[in-house]
Amino acid sequence: MSITHPFHLNGAGLGLRRSMLPALQVEVPDCIDFFEVSPENWVGVGGYLGKQFRSLTERHRFVAHGLALSLGGPAPLDTAFLGELKQFLDHHDFALYTEHLSFCSDEGHFYDLYPIPFTERAVKHVAGRIRQTQDILQRSIALENASYYVQPPQAEMDELTFINAVLSEADCFLHLDVNNIYVNSVNHGNDPIAFLRSLPGERIVYGHVAGHDLEPSGLIIDTHGQNTIEPVWDLLAEAYRSFGVFPTLVERDSNIPSLADLLIEVERIRDLQNSHRHCCGTRGLSEVAA
Repeated sequence: MSITHPFHLNGAGLGLRRSMLPALQVEVPDCIDFFEVSPENWVGVGGYLGKQFRSLTERHRFVAHGLALSLGGPAPLDTAFLGELKQFLDHHDFALYTEHLSFCSDEGHFYDLYPIPFTERAVKHVAGRIRQTQDILQRSIALENASYYVQPPQAEMDELTFINAVLSEADCFLHLDVNNIYVNSVNHGNDPIAFLRSLPGERIVYGHVAGHDLEPSGLIIDTHGQNTIEPVWDLLAEAYRSFGVFPTLVERDSNIPSLADLLIEVERIRDLQNSHRHCCGTRGLSEVAA
């Protein structure tokens, strides 16, 4: 199978937070090749903040990573929001929109991400909602593999089989969160390398690395509030060895340090990418992956 990636994205990126705007207005460091934002935090934002944001999107590549679409939820898709989202993505010329393979609402929002039952019925349900989303947005989207803390009820398959089935049924792309693979491997006793290698590498559009919190019980909570730990960096290196180098972004949502400290992790991504290019190749998203 060959899949054409209709995106133009390369290198190392950083999740943009409003606290970073003053420093980035002065200068965007050369090590940052692209930014990521959650559109729910920016759709409809105007005034001075909106002008600052627009000044960045005019000059740099951006991707949107959604939080609230609830692709696995039972309630109808929020088509009004999708209409606003399409205008936002078009206006700012975003390279890509991705969402979590999870659900976060029914009759109201839960303000958290929950796992979808790993069943054939759920595969059909989610894939249909992905196709509806792509039709409204008039663009392909990608799904992020999600972290979860309890096994979904009535499971007919494991997480890996479920992810691969949804991607195939919906014929969409994969947003690979390496940290989530690690988190689930510790919390549920999976082999993270075997899991990683069994994903469809040809569908990967870009990746996430992030930190997490460790509870006294040994449970890992995917907070994105700490530095990325060594096992996650090792798993990213394995991903590059397995699939070639693909764009990768540092995700930090809480306990946000200075921009200078965040750039240390962005630079580490670039160094890791450079060290693997000569042996593993590059997966620029304007290319075709076999």
